[in-house]
Amino acid sequence: MSKNLKTTLSFKDKAVDIHRDGPTVMIGERINPTGRKVVLAALQEGNFDLVREDAIKQVEAGATVLDVNAGVPGADEVALLSQVMQEVMSVVDVPLCIDTANPKALEAALKLYDGKALINSVNGEEKSLESVLPLAKEHGAAVIGLCMNDDGIPATPELRLKVAANIIERAGKYGVPVEDVVIDPLAMTMGADHTAGLTTLKTIELIVAEFGVNITMGASNVSFGMPDRKYINAAYMAVAIQAGLTCPITNPLVTEISTAVLATDLSLGRDEFGMNWIKAFRKRKKNQ
Repeated sequence: MSKNLKTTLSFKDKAVDIHRDGPTVMIGERINPTGRKVVLAALQEGNFDLVREDAIKQVEAGATVLDVNAGVPGADEVALLSQVMQEVMSVVDVPLCIDTANPKALEAALKLYDGKALINSVNGEEKSLESVLPLAKEHGAAVIGLCMNDDGIPATPELRLKVAANIIERAGKYGVPVEDVVIDPLAMTMGADHTAGLTTLKTIELIVAEFGVNITMGASNVSFGMPDRKYINAAYMAVAIQAGLTCPITNPLVTEISTAVLATDLSLGRDEFGMNWIKAFRKRKKNQ
């Protein structure tokens, strides 16, 4: 296996290290109007109370990085994303993952951010590479690379590995170091293809063995369309961490998810003396 690389993110004087020798870093997914009608409605009304509340609750539940998305149809995303980020930064002190497909919104967000952000995301499409990677270099940000290109999402782990290799190579040419490229192998729904989860796991193993980079993914995607999704997500999270996942984008407020992450870290020897597990247990008991 290649050397396990460390990706460091920061906000002001708060730094978060992502690597396989330490605990799994949960990236909170809830500040996103896509699929959350209540967030969409609030942002459309210019109400940021829910954004601030979600930020605080996710950090309290164990997220050490927050994904921030402001993709409201018809809205000025350049202005809205910057406003949402400012609202989040006013109540929590964790690094942010800036989630947008709009280069202008991304640039504006990076300019106001004080620290080293994570960009979500770039992919193997030429247009994406040329618009996102220069911004990552200019602002010293890390970037998520999606295993898809102009031909779509490859069907096999080997082809996804090739896309990841291309993104890493192109990032290097723009001056973005390999440790600042976090790869997303793309978790697809097992409801449509029962082998989809296995394909992603094998992709993770290949990428980690070849490059040693950190791995993220929208972990809940695997259960879309299935009943009792939280149990599928929790089980899949555990096996994905074993395969090499280091920083899933997930909902830390789902107890089954957060406890699966903690239990897996403990099982893999990444929770010294079990202190993270014990601390979380005491917190759950206190809140009951």
